[in-house]
Formats: sequence, C-alpha cells, structure tokens
Amino acid sequence: MANDLYNGAQAAELATGWRRMLSADAAHVSRSAICNWVARGHLERSGIDEHGRPLYTLVDLARAERATRPRALRLVGIGAP
Repeated sequence: MANDLYNGAQAAELATGWRRMLSADAAHVSRSAICNWVARGHLERSGIDEHGRPLYTLVDLARAERATRPRALRLVGIGAP
C-alpha cells in the first residue's frame, strides 16, 4: 500500500479520513485542497494515470496532510486560535 499511487479524489478521501479522526468528523479535505497542497509545495506529483491526472504516494499525502493540519483544524474551530 505504501507504494500505491492515488489520484486527487482518492487522495482527498484518504486525507479526509485522517482529518476526521482528529476533528470529530468536522474537517474535510476536498480535491481542490489537494491541488492547493501541490501549488503551495506541500505535495509533489509522483506520476500520472492513463487519463493524464496526477498521482500521489501515500507517504507524500500523509506529509502534506500533517503540514496543513494545524491551520485546517483552526478553521473548523479546533486547536489554538
């Protein structure tokens, strides 16, 4: 599983699961958030699928989610102001 690649929708689903464990189901990660993580340098593309869509590794997704977590949780009212 660590070497599998995930498209944007799958990446958003995985990251949402991680966030919801920490936020009592309050936080959600959208596909556009995944694109923002790429644009902001938190996540690197690891390949493309047969339709030309970017793919990401599980390790890179976990790192990007962790890097963006504090701000995201603050936005849903969890964590320090």
